[in-house]
Amino acid sequence: MKVFVTGIGVISAVGLNARENLHSLKSLRTGIHKSAQYKVMIGEVPLNNEQLLQINDLPDEDYSRTTLLALPAAKEAWGSNKNDSRIRTGLISSTSVGGMDRTEKYYFQSQVNKTSDNYSLMIHDNGRTTEKLAEELGISGHISTISTACSSGANSIMQGARLIEGNILDRVIAGGSEPLATFDIKGFNSLNIYDNEICKPFDEKRMGLNLGEGAAFVVLENEQSISITGNKPLCILCGWSNATDAFHQTASSPDGKGAYLAMKNALAKAGISPDNINYINAHGTGTGNNDLSESMALKNIFGDALPSFSSTKGFTGHTLAAAGAIEAVYCTLSLVSQATLPNLNFSNPMSETGMMPETQFRPAKIDYVLSNSFGFGGNCTCLIFYKY
Repeated sequence: MKVFVTGIGVISAVGLNARENLHSLKSLRTGIHKSAQYKVMIGEVPLNNEQLLQINDLPDEDYSRTTLLALPAAKEAWGSNKNDSRIRTGLISSTSVGGMDRTEKYYFQSQVNKTSDNYSLMIHDNGRTTEKLAEELGISGHISTISTACSSGANSIMQGARLIEGNILDRVIAGGSEPLATFDIKGFNSLNIYDNEICKPFDEKRMGLNLGEGAAFVVLENEQSISITGNKPLCILCGWSNATDAFHQTASSPDGKGAYLAMKNALAKAGISPDNINYINAHGTGTGNNDLSESMALKNIFGDALPSFSSTKGFTGHTLAAAGAIEAVYCTLSLVSQATLPNLNFSNPMSETGMMPETQFRPAKIDYVLSNSFGFGGNCTCLIFYKY
């Protein structure tokens, strides 16, 4: 059973919708800057919570930023879709920190006022955003939340495809949302993997990652759903796989075993060989460990015939749970635009591999795109998209 991508939506540091994100990719414009609030380089969506409330037409309630970012991306992807009793529809959203931004707010308030608002803390769990999305879109079928660190967004899309392939659902909107949080920034700083400059994925002199925020969603449909909605497919999600190597709590395995297995099994699922892949959107965080581990996995899969590849995290920063969803949208844009996407700030190849990522938005014949998303604990997911 084919799984069609018929809608995309994204908000990130480089654009408030898919069109603006594509323009930034074409013009090599990064969204990473030095934050006055956090004192580090971040990829920040250029809207505050009050502005997000306005564009979402919401009352002035205490929504988490996770929810405020998720809504415009999900609504853009959903577009003019309607609920129909003939279409079994589901929603799968993902996040890592959930309402952590609200938790931090109440924590610091409690240090000053010595009071706590337990109710406000309780309504900002990870599933709260999913519930609000379902309410706004009118979806009441299968509703779930996935949290597997940095592979969360990709896993939500994979799970949606599995539900469609298993004839459980006909249509799924899937993706992820992640805000910036002090908890995350201090956590990654404690691991000594935060770059004080704009990150340099796959560069010999890479120093670490920059965190970012954003959200992205895709609408997946089977043929029956399309026959009713009349939606035009943008591309086909033809391969997916998750593999967990459990090598370390935070580090990737040196030989990239989990990444290798995820790519190998996704290729098998798609029924294609490595030489069919025309472009790879790599996980590419800019850390010493991740980029070398992923490079070894890519070498083991593709050998000397490595296709064009890049990491787009130099644009957005690493958006954690939203990363796989944002990059799934970017892969769709790559197929629709028939172009490879740029890897910003690359100068020197890694001495261990000599691999050279794509550094320009370059027109090319693109039939198959592979997208990697890897999370803590070795939770590795690969998605493969095919030109429609």
